[in-house]
Amino acid sequence: MLELHVFGPAFGQPDPSPFCMKGIILMEMSGLPYRRVRGNLQKAPKGKFPVLHDGDKVIPDTTFIRLHLEQAHGVDFDKGLSAEQRGTAWAVEKMLEDHMYWMVVQERWANPANFDRGPRRFFDAVPAPLRPLAVAMIKRQVRRSLHGHGMGRHSDVERLALAKRALEALAGILGGKPYLTGPDPSGADATFGAFMIAGLCEVFDSPLRGALQEHANLVAYAGRMRERYFNADAAGAAS
Repeated sequence: MLELHVFGPAFGQPDPSPFCMKGIILMEMSGLPYRRVRGNLQKAPKGKFPVLHDGDKVIPDTTFIRLHLEQAHGVDFDKGLSAEQRGTAWAVEKMLEDHMYWMVVQERWANPANFDRGPRRFFDAVPAPLRPLAVAMIKRQVRRSLHGHGMGRHSDVERLALAKRALEALAGILGGKPYLTGPDPSGADATFGAFMIAGLCEVFDSPLRGALQEHANLVAYAGRMRERYFNADAAGAAS
């Protein structure tokens, strides 16, 4: 059976990582039998989750997981979409993954109060004497990544302006449709849904959440996606 290695439920969400939620939604969309496993990050090929195990094949990264499901299992996530719709869907995915993701990281890791509410829990398994060193090392790595991407160079006001512009674009593209490209979910909804659910997480002090809540259609959309793909049983399924 296919295995999707993820973090598991945390912060009142199906997974603390929007990419893991994306991977779960892709697996649910595929209709293929699979199980979720709380993975060992040290064994993840790229040091990140999710990772898909398919027999002797190990596939990290949600984009390549999707490609594998399409190529190896014949799943068509974008069945019936026009070339224009596919292009829009891909652009939305990349805006979320390569732009808005770093706003989420900034809020959770660079804000000391938010870090204590959430990411600090990731280090609970580290032996107590080593924990402060591990926390300091990983936080330095995250800060370097934020600075390298560019998001970490902006002020809070500038980041919020970027977030509002992105959310206005997303709300405009979604409009009154139930899903990104029409009446039924397509592949890009795995990303879109995951990031909207993550953005509404109530654990953190989040200007991003406030900006998202200004768009009723995005909030309603996040609720539809969570209800469809993360019911009570699914939300606790990682073993």
